[in-house]
Amino acid sequence: MISQIGSLLAIYFVLWWVVLFMALPFGVRNRAEAGQGDEIDGTDPGAPVAALMVRKALWTTLISAVIFAVALYAYRAGWLGVDRLVKLMGIPL
Repeated sequence: MISQIGSLLAIYFVLWWVVLFMALPFGVRNRAEAGQGDEIDGTDPGAPVAALMVRKALWTTLISAVIFAVALYAYRAGWLGVDRLVKLMGIPL
C-alpha cells in the first residue's frame, strides 16, 4: 500500500514538472513587448518583466491533477495498462 502511494506521488511529481515546463513560456513579455521602453543596462533583452510564477504553479497543479485523474481512471478501468500499451506500440514481449 505504501509503495503504491509512493509510486502515485512520484508519477504526479514528474507530471507536474512536465506541465510546469510546458506552461513557463505562456504570458512572458520582455520590457519592449510590455511597453516599458528600452532594456536596462546589464540585463538580458529577453528577460521577463514579471514571471508570474505563482499563477503558473497554480495552473500547473490544476492541469496536472486533471491529467493525473484521467490517467488513473483509465488505468483502473483497464484502458491503460502495460499489456495494452505494448500492443499499441507494437513491441513484442
